[in-house]
Amino acid sequence: MITDLNQHLPDDLPRVKEFFLGRQPILNSRQNLVAYELLFRRASSGPANVIDDLAATASVIAHASELGIVNVIGGSLGFFNVDAAVLMCDFVNFLPSDKVVLEILETVEVTPELVARVTELAGKGYTFALDDVISHTEALQKLLPLVKIIKIDITGMSKDDMTRLVSHFKQDNKLLLAEKVETIEQFQVCMELGFHYFQGYYFARPVILSGKKLAPSQLAIMQLMTLVATDASTAAIETSIKKDASLVLTLLRLANTPGMGVTQRIDSLAQALMILGRRHLQRWLQIILYAEHNKGTHFTSPLLQLATTRGKLLELMAEKLQPRNRAMADTAFTVGIMSLMDTLFGQSMQEILGQVSVVEDVSNALLYRRGYYGDLLKLAEYIERIEITGALLIPTLHKLQLSIEDLYELQLAAFEWTNNISTSLQ
Repeated sequence: MITDLNQHLPDDLPRVKEFFLGRQPILNSRQNLVAYELLFRRASSGPANVIDDLAATASVIAHASELGIVNVIGGSLGFFNVDAAVLMCDFVNFLPSDKVVLEILETVEVTPELVARVTELAGKGYTFALDDVISHTEALQKLLPLVKIIKIDITGMSKDDMTRLVSHFKQDNKLLLAEKVETIEQFQVCMELGFHYFQGYYFARPVILSGKKLAPSQLAIMQLMTLVATDASTAAIETSIKKDASLVLTLLRLANTPGMGVTQRIDSLAQALMILGRRHLQRWLQIILYAEHNKGTHFTSPLLQLATTRGKLLELMAEKLQPRNRAMADTAFTVGIMSLMDTLFGQSMQEILGQVSVVEDVSNALLYRRGYYGDLLKLAEYIERIEITGALLIPTLHKLQLSIEDLYELQLAAFEWTNNISTSLQ
């Protein structure tokens, strides 16, 4: 029997802005971004016990329009954890069936009523995944025909165990998603075993390669960034940019991105440089560095998405905290977007900072996570890894004098801005 929210769930469901929101990238075998798992942590749980809270998830689903789910996931799919109580409530229908995947925890009791409900929702076009699968049980067998994706947490799992599970579920023609993939080596093992999707931050971990050189296009952009930072003449900057026609086109696309505050269409490089100024030019060059690394798949590059989101979130936080200091917001953006350049280039951050001019506050934040900008960067990193670092969120918010509601609203704005950037790079 399908019931309403009040019959199945606690009376004290948190309001949407009373929890922390995290999103974890899910990549395909080509390492392109295809989805996000959305994680919700009840702020009232306290810093010592921040766990996945299905009541918070239920509240989010019940208020999907307030969440602004399209802003959060952009053109990707959104994965949600659900239990029997959530599934049996009619507000699941508030989620667009073509944009979400409903993850059923393996701990959920598989009753005839649950199977009937999943059958009904699958008939309406909803996609289901089984989460945290570690074995093939009889109860699981009842749901298997209705499930498209099997999620396997590879933490502490031997290759033999993974091989056994993969082999079994492949016979059932299921798509396999490896969870908690934290290193390139783990990703490679999962690829060899035939996993289709990968969730974890292996793609953002720097792999330092001794003596690695920047690609010519990346080197040219770094040189341009140095010209801008050292206040070179506009003529010198324009001449340098014009050496690369693709760079000119990319800059023009970015300059015309919605939300950039430009009221007229920019059609020439000279016009772009005049209207945008040095501040925005430096920003676009930083973004293009990530786009250059994934030419042809800019908008599905998880590193580009993560770097631009970090940059914008840090900028928005600095604006909120220091509304009269535009320079601090610009510096915060630089810290956020440069924080992943060691991964992008396969070089140490120390080596990268030897090639581009930055102020001491920026280098302290990037190298040691110190100072005001270091605190902003740590907060962004904590929210990305909420399942591991969630306990550090509240103390950091207090130190920065930001509220949970502030962070939530700034995150949504950063996600929307990143989605616009990604669209512009298509």
